[in-house]
Amino acid sequence: CIFTVACMISQFEITVNISIRDRYNDFMRIKELREENGLTQQAVADYLNVKQNTYSQYENGKRQLSVDVLIKLAKFYKVTTDYVLELED
Repeated sequence: CIFTVACMISQFEITVNISIRDRYNDFMRIKELREENGLTQQAVADYLNVKQNTYSQYENGKRQLSVDVLIKLAKFYKVTTDYVLELED
């Protein structure tokens, strides 16, 4: 019984870790764009008129991008929203 419970917990931890990693990867493009342009989180946050910690949460997947923020980022970096969302290369 203990082994079964341990296996179930282990499977849950693996599922959670994969889910978090996948969610994080969904937001990697905005970090890449910022770094490629030599910008700080604070600089992009100022452009978006949000706090730096809010922008940080966008990058690490803890906060979802609104449509308005998505459009602003695409315009800022002169790319499509699909590119920001990693729907195109």
